[in-house]
Amino acid sequence: MDVVNLKKKLAGFSEHWSPKLVGELDGYHVKLAKIEGDFVWHAHDGEDELFLVIDGRFRMDYRDRQVWVEAGEMVIVPKGIEHKPYARDVCSVLLIEKATTDHTGGVDDPRRVENPERI
Repeated sequence: MDVVNLKKKLAGFSEHWSPKLVGELDGYHVKLAKIEGDFVWHAHDGEDELFLVIDGRFRMDYRDRQVWVEAGEMVIVPKGIEHKPYARDVCSVLLIEKATTDHTGGVDDPRRVENPERI
């Protein structure tokens, strides 16, 4: 029941594409991540995924279109939809997803984090 200061949490790490766990609720994880550059094409067969931009902006690529998401905006990627986040510059995002969600959708990538660090 403690207050979580997102700006302080974000100031505590610099890694990109390495989500950090900041909270849990009803089987969901609340994570913070800094993203820059391209990620991998992937999908989550059984889970939706929410991205809320705190600072910066990023583009969510889908196979048929691209959507820019600005600070203060969010996008929900429905389960089964292939997607690839991209950020030209560093962007800070809050993620909400099931605790069982593999952030690369099972794709073998060196940035894959199996057990996110709690900060």
